[in-house]
Amino acid sequence: MLHIIALFLVCAGAAAELQCTVIPGNLKQVDAGAGEVYGVNNEDTIYHWVNNNWKEIPGKLIHVTVGPAGVWGVNKNNNIYKFQDNNWMLVSGLLKQVDAGGNKFLSGANGADSIYCLDQGQTVSRSAALLYTHLDGSLKYYSCGPFGCWGVNSNNNIYYRYNVKPTSCQGIQWQNIPGSLVMVEVGTDGSVYGVNSDGNVYYRESISARNPIGTSWTKLDFCSKFRHVSYDDGYLWLLSEKGDIFRCKVNGSVIPTL
Repeated sequence: MLHIIALFLVCAGAAAELQCTVIPGNLKQVDAGAGEVYGVNNEDTIYHWVNNNWKEIPGKLIHVTVGPAGVWGVNKNNNIYKFQDNNWMLVSGLLKQVDAGGNKFLSGANGADSIYCLDQGQTVSRSAALLYTHLDGSLKYYSCGPFGCWGVNSNNNIYYRYNVKPTSCQGIQWQNIPGSLVMVEVGTDGSVYGVNSDGNVYYRESISARNPIGTSWTKLDFCSKFRHVSYDDGYLWLLSEKGDIFRCKVNGSVIPTL
């Protein structure tokens, strides 16, 4: 049975309570997108959240992603897999982190922090031989959504990529965004969340199609520290430093403001 806790994660003085659910299990990475949630644990075991329970998926991955581009993952050797016909299909290329949140295009970074993406024509292909587009710059984490892509580099600097499209995933320009994050995730609806080196969670305010970079970062007033965050369909998924899993209901009235 799931246990509801309130104010366990939220410090006193927040604008409103965040109602959070403790989810059974332990994960090192989780990704929510397109109405689904996948994660992997310290043994590289893969899980899919189905009917309020974790369902184990055969295979071993260190990072998994789900979104409009489907379900993808990478293993400890940086081999890339696509979940197709209920099986993991090995495809060409090497990446350490992948993100399926774009409009049916895939993005990611390799072991040298080089950035790559797959146009929509490649992700919907049933072929294992894929043609990647190399982007200029260097990032350790890269995530995309309907209004563009966000990433962080080895110095925890934050960048936004303009003019990213399903048939032209490379975009045209980077913009440095003030702030410092160790990872950043873009939700299916364009929401942007991140975690900094102190384990604090941040939300990017006022993102829209007209203003894809938003206006400022809002720190969510959690008393606990986290290492990973993902958002989809009104729920924030959080992993503590020990891998404990929390799911918090998010709406316009519960986000604390600075």
